[in-house]
Amino acid sequence: MDVMNSIASGYGALKSAQLEQQYSISVQKKAMDAQELALQELQEMLPPSPYSFDVRA
Repeated sequence: MDVMNSIASGYGALKSAQLEQQYSISVQKKAMDAQELALQELQEMLPPSPYSFDVRA
């Protein structure tokens, strides 16, 4: 019975860690989406630049 409790406890801890990781990734994605939207709004507010450049690799 003790082995079963250990396995159940380990499984519960694993599921908890997976949920925490999924939540963290979800929050990071939301933050990245918000930053992308803020950058797009900022670019729309800026006047067009009279300068252009070409970059060659």
